[in-house]
Amino acid sequence: MTGRSRATRRIDFARLNHILIPKTAEERERWRKGLVARTVFPVLTFVWGALTEEGRTFLVVTLLLGAFGADVHGATVYVLFAIAMGLLVGCLVAARRLRIDDVDVSVVAPRHVTVGEPISFEVTCVHRDPSASAPPPLRVRGPFLTWDGAWLDGTPRELVLEPGGRGAVTLRARFTARGLHALEEFGAGGVVPLGLSVGPRRWTPRVKVHVVPRVAHVARLSMPVTMRHQPGGVALASKSGEAMDLHGVRPYRPGDPVRDLHARSWARTGQPVVREYQQEYFTRVGVVLDADGSDPDLLEASIEVAAGIVAHLTRGEALVDVLVVGDHVHELTVGRSLGTLEQVLELLAAVEGTAPLVAGELVPRLAPYLDRLSRVVIVARGRGREEQALSRQVEGRGVACTTVVVDESVVRAVRAKEPLAW
Repeated sequence: MTGRSRATRRIDFARLNHILIPKTAEERERWRKGLVARTVFPVLTFVWGALTEEGRTFLVVTLLLGAFGADVHGATVYVLFAIAMGLLVGCLVAARRLRIDDVDVSVVAPRHVTVGEPISFEVTCVHRDPSASAPPPLRVRGPFLTWDGAWLDGTPRELVLEPGGRGAVTLRARFTARGLHALEEFGAGGVVPLGLSVGPRRWTPRVKVHVVPRVAHVARLSMPVTMRHQPGGVALASKSGEAMDLHGVRPYRPGDPVRDLHARSWARTGQPVVREYQQEYFTRVGVVLDADGSDPDLLEASIEVAAGIVAHLTRGEALVDVLVVGDHVHELTVGRSLGTLEQVLELLAAVEGTAPLVAGELVPRLAPYLDRLSRVVIVARGRGREEQALSRQVEGRGVACTTVVVDESVVRAVRAKEPLAW
């Protein structure tokens, strides 16, 4: 647990580094409309944003020269300061003429990325007018990331576009915390010959990325396979096994089994007709996650175990029908060609620590779904009084219940990516 605790402390320090920066896009937009942001911030943004990475380094050196050259009678360093400052101002003024209005900038990014894994953003620049002169070399820059994000590469290469041409740059980042990340715009601007500043930039739309939890490797989850009757079946679910009821007949389609051909209907209509069956019995599982936030390490491991359990169940013939996280009951259908694991990971990505599980409050919320469930899997911190009470009340309604306990040994196994079995 020591290594994980150190990682948690590093995350806390990272949050402190960004304590003055709003976390969500809505909060940042509200801050921009404030008095300070509308008066002081635009000036600082213009100067800092108009400089390249090399220009920012040059600005720091210039300010140091200004500090050493404060005594104009005892040293001549102020001359170097004046030259450097004049060069910076000249580059900033010259960059304003490097407009790239005929260049379109777009960004492509995956919708999901696993926490801690690198994500790539591909920024494409397209020059619209083949008859116009080529734009200046372009410098692409990513947005300022939240406290848990960091860019992995150095300064991206400059794009040189031919008239009517296109080019692309890939920027890589990594995020260390789950959740929906609303990133600001990516920008591209023309670079002055000395490379110290960029002109007015063209911006991409904002990007949203779901940073989802890791999926624990659940190799075995021992529980009896039970099926419950689902009147009318489950729409669009892929068929399995032989427990089918005749749903009707329909025209033959290439690939239909020959054994399903209905000879009498074929003879009556003159066209091949097949029987269509509908499965009436399914294994439908509800997963309950104890989102107790008192121990961040156990919470993260529990989330990853819950994701692993859903992945394990959907690899078979079961349908995951309900996901309960803390006080929230999410109705979904994942498995058997219905829904995807990504839907579950998006829900788990947004989990925040809550109060410990309380059976008396949870069972009434879960009650409307119990009639169709075959089994409930509880991901808990232990087999305490509330967990036992929840299991008894669920089983008292005729639904089997399995409790998976996440303790320190499971945390170590999850971090080591070892196979888990219950």
